[in-house]
Order: sequence, then structure tokens, then C-alpha cells
Amino acid sequence: MNPFSTSYSSETPDSTLVGEILVGNKKSLNLLIQKHQPFIYNIAWKMLGDPIKAQDLTQESLLKIIANLSSFKGESSFRTWAYRIVRNHFLNDQKKPSNMFADNFEDLGNMLDASGSVDISLEEQELKKEEIREVRLQCLSGMLLCLTKEQRLIYIIGDIFNADHNVGSEIMEISPDNYRKKLSNARRQLHNFMLNKCGLVNKANPCRCHKKVTVALEHGMVNAKDLLFNRKEYATFQEVIEPDANYLVDESERLYTQLHRDHSYKTTFEKKNFLDVILESPNWRERLNLN
Repeated sequence: MNPFSTSYSSETPDSTLVGEILVGNKKSLNLLIQKHQPFIYNIAWKMLGDPIKAQDLTQESLLKIIANLSSFKGESSFRTWAYRIVRNHFLNDQKKPSNMFADNFEDLGNMLDASGSVDISLEEQELKKEEIREVRLQCLSGMLLCLTKEQRLIYIIGDIFNADHNVGSEIMEISPDNYRKKLSNARRQLHNFMLNKCGLVNKANPCRCHKKVTVALEHGMVNAKDLLFNRKEYATFQEVIEPDANYLVDESERLYTQLHRDHSYKTTFEKKNFLDVILESPNWRERLNLN
């Protein structure tokens, strides 16, 4: 269940799991982590454009949540409380985004203009469809990294996860009106860039993913044997959120938002993960009274 949905609920409420964890229930700790790790990780991945750094950021955030569980007083929902911790950690973290991307829209546009374009046949496009989607997802990741960290986080939560404005504003600790303004500004910057550069949004633009794939493969920007974003085991954001809200009235807005929601969403994680650090550590076991 998408935690940014207004109808967010689960078989066992988060507050119940927290109470059980605080009396030493290891199973409840595992359930709480499993519920929120995928969402936190996928936000971190889109914030940084780097799956390894995103894993570290996720682990650090979850450890902060766990370490502060005893301070959760139920004055807000657990979702709001926990994702405020995530927000603060993400915005204050000093990890650098992936260096394969530009720092701003102007530089990204220049990079796209300077990169070679090689037209390929429909048959070749079919043969290289996985690599072409990889190029598209890399480019979309690069666009997100041109936003400020706050804009990035608001856009990921608000548009890619389709969060209700009240939920988003509570997590960001700003008024709903201010949240909408910040989200609108992030949308406008992405919209303007894609409208002027992306051939998928505006057919008048010459930039096409299939025309960039040959150069991307030749220069090692895409490794056909080890795709970073486009793997068979990944889902998409669209598959884990509720149906679209009806606020996208402009066709180009609908297109670019849909492209971002088609970005890869990692759903599965290694069975032995950082949770084992807690479960196997005497200090953490004593601190959480795990049994």
C-alpha cells in the first residue's frame, strides 16, 4: 500500500507494530521495515540517481526511525512522523548525486545537444528496446537531479507517488498552499525542459531515445549486460500507486508525468540486509529489548 495515499492502511496498523516493537517483538520490527523500505529506497534512488548510495541512505534513514521509535507519541500518524525523519535525513545528507548527470537543466540540455544521434531501423529498435528504455530512464533521472533537493523530494512524493497535497504538506511541514506552489514550480521546470528538448513530449524536438542509444552503448554510458534502471525484476511507480488524479489537464503535462511514473521501482531486496545488523547486534537487541 502506497504510504502517500489518503487511503493508506494495512492489515496491522503502523502504530500497533511500533507498540509491539517497543516491547521486544522482532517480527513486528521486520514487518515495519518491509512495509516502508521499498518506498524509502525508491525515493532515495531517484534523489541520487545511484542505487548503491540510495541503499546507504535508506539504511541510515531507517536506523534513525528505529532508534527514535520510543519518542513516537502518536500526536501525528506514524507515516507523517517517520517520513519527516526521512525528509530531514535526505535533505541534510551530503552524498553527491551520480556524476554521470549534469547539475542543472542548461548543462543537461547542452550534453544532450552535444551527444551524437544515430538513426536506427525499426528492426534495430526492437532488438535494442531494453537499451533504449535504459537511455530514457537515465535521461529522466538526469532531469530530476537538475531540481534542488527540496524540489526533487516534493516532485517525487507529489507527482511520481501521486501523494495527496495534505499528506505531502504534512511530511514537508509546510502549508498545503505552499506545498502546491513548490510542487507547481518543480513541475514547471521539468515541463519547460522536456517541452523544449524531449521528442517524446514534443514531436518537434529532434531528441529521441533510439537515436541516442548507439552512442550511449559505444561510450559505455549504457552497459547492455548490466542495465542500471531497466531490469526485468523491476516494477514501475505506476504499478504501485493508485490511479491518476484528474489534475493533469495539459497533454504535455500528462505525457511528462507519465514518463516519470514509468521509471523503475525496485520491489525486492536481498533477504540478508541491514536489518540483520540490528537483529544480530547485542547493542541493538538490548536497546530494543528484542526477543
